[in-house]
Order: sequence, then structure tokens, then C-alpha cells
Amino acid sequence: MLIGGVIAFCVLLLVLAFLLPRFSRHVERGGSGVLGLGQRGAGKAPGKLGKWLAKPFGTSRKAVHKSGSAGRRGRDKSPL
Repeated sequence: MLIGGVIAFCVLLLVLAFLLPRFSRHVERGGSGVLGLGQRGAGKAPGKLGKWLAKPFGTSRKAVHKSGSAGRRGRDKSPL
């Protein structure tokens, strides 16, 4: 469920970043904040378990940032 939600959010952010680059930064920060809460919460587990539980949230944050920047980069390169 989490994977599907992150994929849907990344696609939405990619389209939004292409159409409205300035507004997409606010949406990107909001999504990153939510995933950051999950990452910090999972990281409080003891030992290696905390690192393993926090890793999917960190990877998802990286994907959100990549999709937002890719949409803005595509907008910059387009002749519009």
C-alpha cells in the first residue's frame, strides 16, 4: 500500500512540476515532511532494526525529490 501511494504521489508531482513548477515545490516539501516523520519514527527502533525500518522511507523521499526535479527540468527544456 505504501509503495503504491508513493508511486502515485511521484507521478502526480512529476506532472505538477511540469505544469506549475513553483507550486510543485510546496507539494514536494509536504510529501517529504510526511515521509520524514515515518523515517524518524521507524529509526527509533533499537539497533539495526531501526536502520532497516527507516530505509524504505528514505528511499521514498529520494524518489519524491527526483520526480519533482525531473518535472522542473523537463519544463526548463521544453519550448513552452
